[in-house]
Amino acid sequence: NTGNNTYKAVQRETGALAIGPMLQGLRKPVNDLSRGCTVDDIFNTVVITAIQCQDTEK
Repeated sequence: NTGNNTYKAVQRETGALAIGPMLQGLRKPVNDLSRGCTVDDIFNTVVITAIQCQDTEK
């Protein structure tokens, strides 16, 4: 919880774009969306997941 709270606080205070969480170390890309995510969160996660899929095809 501490990591999640910290990244959300930094995102809100700085206006930075935060995308995540991104899960790593699995054979195939898997990422997570929170219940409170926005359409932009969904879009960004789909884009990152698609990029991860391209990397696994090599």
